[in-house]
Amino acid sequence: MFSKILIANRGEIAVRVIKTCRRMGIRTVVVYSDADAGSMAVEMADEKVHIGPSPAAQSYLLADKIIDAVRQTGAEAIHPGFGFLSENAAFAKRLEKEGIGWIGPNAHAIDAMGDKISSKKLAAEAGVSTVPGHMDLITDTKHAVKISREIGYPVMIKASAGGGGKGIRVAANDKEVEEGFPAVKAEATASFGDDRIFIEKFILEPRHIEIQVLGDKHGNCLWLNERECSIQRRNQKVIEEAPSPLLDAETRKKMGEQAVALAKAVNYDSAGTVEFVASGKDKGFYFLEMNTRLQVEHPVTEMITGIDLVEQMLRSAYGEKLKLKQSDIKINGWAVESRVYAEDPYRNFLPSIGRLKRFHPPAEGKLGKGEVRVDSGVREGDEISMYYDPMIAKLVTWGKDRDTALDVHGEALDRFQIEGIQDNIPFIAAVMDEARFRSGNITTAYIKDEFPEGFEGVAPTRTQEAQLICSAAYVHAFFDRRARQISGRLSPVTAARKDWVVILGDKHHPVTIDIGRDGDAQITVNGGKAHSLVTSWHPGQHLVEGVLDGKPFAVKFADRTEGYIFRHRGVALRALVCTPVVADLHARLPEKPKADTSKLIISPMPGLVVSMEVALGQEVQEGEAVCIVEAMKMQNIIRAGANGTVKAINVKAGDSVAADEIMVEFA
Repeated sequence: MFSKILIANRGEIAVRVIKTCRRMGIRTVVVYSDADAGSMAVEMADEKVHIGPSPAAQSYLLADKIIDAVRQTGAEAIHPGFGFLSENAAFAKRLEKEGIGWIGPNAHAIDAMGDKISSKKLAAEAGVSTVPGHMDLITDTKHAVKISREIGYPVMIKASAGGGGKGIRVAANDKEVEEGFPAVKAEATASFGDDRIFIEKFILEPRHIEIQVLGDKHGNCLWLNERECSIQRRNQKVIEEAPSPLLDAETRKKMGEQAVALAKAVNYDSAGTVEFVASGKDKGFYFLEMNTRLQVEHPVTEMITGIDLVEQMLRSAYGEKLKLKQSDIKINGWAVESRVYAEDPYRNFLPSIGRLKRFHPPAEGKLGKGEVRVDSGVREGDEISMYYDPMIAKLVTWGKDRDTALDVHGEALDRFQIEGIQDNIPFIAAVMDEARFRSGNITTAYIKDEFPEGFEGVAPTRTQEAQLICSAAYVHAFFDRRARQISGRLSPVTAARKDWVVILGDKHHPVTIDIGRDGDAQITVNGGKAHSLVTSWHPGQHLVEGVLDGKPFAVKFADRTEGYIFRHRGVALRALVCTPVVADLHARLPEKPKADTSKLIISPMPGLVVSMEVALGQEVQEGEAVCIVEAMKMQNIIRAGANGTVKAINVKAGDSVAADEIMVEFA
């Protein structure tokens, strides 16, 4: 086996590869950019090599620098992870010529299958059902509109070298093609260094199902069941699971065998994924593309099969034969993965950049009736940069069946604490409890269908409301009790107050709380029956975890200048705890008027202005594109919220902007 490998990647996938290498006794080298100098991967690796500035185009995408790092360290092979150079056939060919091992499929397979256009042609020639579309290159926007009309709307505009949800737009009419085509080309160039585009029919009510394949250099190839990846936002996966709630054994076998046949046609020899779009009505499926690399969502396959895919990639690259047979591949239980992103779900999932003031993921191992795994490349105090993908971590849970895996996932999300930036945990938690998702009747349009106006949080159930009220009362009463202590004893004059009012959101809830010597409490809310709270919470913790009326729960909270913010399963409410007199005064205070920002175009996030689409004095209609701001490799079209005339333009293409910076003003 290799004695030392170089990991040409960053973040959680670099950490993931290091963990398997440590277990196998393989030394690791990581390359890093300026932005990643203090990263977890750099700290964990045996050796590190600096390769340039923060932008990927000046560091992780430069083959010369990666190969120089191999020469400096004596690494025998390169693991590319996903993204960056992982599907670059020219890079794989160069490594082969220079005698450097490549922990991935052979260059021929990458050439044939990694390119989205050639792979579709190959699939069609092999008799694989494919989605209708135009596989030849699209020359310009006018040509794109013509092709889209011929295929029939809606269509999907895709980068040929795309992956990871980048370089994809769905267009329902000519105008959306005119806007989407140049945006996709720009994203493709920035992310992959390849601006080739193709267009295909967007199938209504589709489900995204993919088959994991695994091959060696001796002609052996297996399929390792499927993953359901239909929960997507902006064509990027958010929640994945294995197996799929749609497939039966017969359909699974057909898809698996078809995936293997396609892989064998190009002598595939590593871990790879064949992606299909499937119909929820008749279980018919069509080939979409093949990703000639390790997928982000590979942990769910590992959880239900017990197979370490990174280890298998290493063994295949070293020339070992697969020791597994197709009959060895089973399905043990159910696994669910959610991608925890640095983005604000309450602001249309815009990227959130900054420092992780708090990062406490749930503990790995047993939780409730299942298991928890966390794949991450960050720690508390690390910075989420604008230069790379916004993923903070992957949360993976396992259970004996789907309901159990989902229940455990919700419990794990309750215990996942992040502060300093916005994250999408509230949204994921809300999905976990949503009836349609729980039923398994999902499509790639699920998020758009169920949250048409965007995510605005969810209203608390009675049980959640009781948990939040009791948690707020307990935390505040505990602090009050400690403040009144004199030499470790309560003064008779300043006995602990028991009567409070919890203002949760805009509702007032009178409570009476009695905390015992052991820290447990009896809490009466709104004059009702007393709740019994058992908890080991103490100051310094931002998670109230315990048992309320015999049922386990966990509620996250953060301090605010006035009160706290409590979060649980998509519910986020401000809580004030005060005396009845203060609560009465608070109820009489007038609401502060909201500032009028209707005449301003404000940057919703830190980023780089790609282009300004309007000029001084121009009349702009509501919904019209005003400018494009790029952050975390995604181009975001900023649109006018109302009709108006451009009065001032404060930024230009190439400028960096901060969150909430005023870019354009209307008369």
